[in-house]
Amino acid sequence: MQTTPRSTQAGPEEGRSPAVLAQCALKGFFQVTDRWGLDTREQMALLGQPPRSTFFAWKEGSRAILPTDTLERINCVLGIWKALRNVIPDVPEALAWVRRPNDSPLFEGASPLAFMAGGKIPDLTDVRRFLDARIGVR
Repeated sequence: MQTTPRSTQAGPEEGRSPAVLAQCALKGFFQVTDRWGLDTREQMALLGQPPRSTFFAWKEGSRAILPTDTLERINCVLGIWKALRNVIPDVPEALAWVRRPNDSPLFEGASPLAFMAGGKIPDLTDVRRFLDARIGVR
């Protein structure tokens, strides 16, 4: 019987517990949303309205296994930030874009943050798709 050699390099998730991965995801989420100037209420909305005690435990860096929908929300926020930096390379402009009223039919004159603060995952994915379309991502 012939065996296939294993790679000696671990993938980015190999060997990491779900709690460690969640902690990294939350750290990234709070770094981005703090740069956007979001307050607690806005951050909680983007995370799907977790209980306040849970939210503050997450913010303080407690290890936890996150629900799948919370991970999806965080993935969207991080993807929005990445796409935004590709669309608007100027950091102050990219940071301001989130709060600036937008006349795109998607936002109907509201800011992207107001649109995302509805708290639904499709709102977050729509913003991400909007930005991805501007940089030609399919």
